Amino acid sequence: MPAFVYVLGTLAKNRHLTYVGWTDDVARRLAQHNAGKGARTTRGRVWVLLHSECCASRRAAMSREWHLKRDRAFRRKLAQALKAEHTR
Repeated sequence: MPAFVYVLGTLAKNRHLTYVGWTDDVARRLAQHNAGKGARTTRGRVWVLLHSECCASRRAAMSREWHLKRDRAFRRKLAQALKAEHTR
């Protein structure tokens, strides 16, 4: 069964935050985060989907999530794209 890894972004005060997770349904999971039913660190903010990848299995998605959480340069690049979108 396919699974997905995703990166969310939000504007918090004067900085952009990112969140990395995995799921089997990206749209449902994003709705949960925005409804305050996601991870504790995502509550109270409006999140947008910055990036998602399809993986062959849950295990592969969890592994990719682990790597993306440690890839700060990639997440910073995504946050900068979000910032550019906000300033338009």
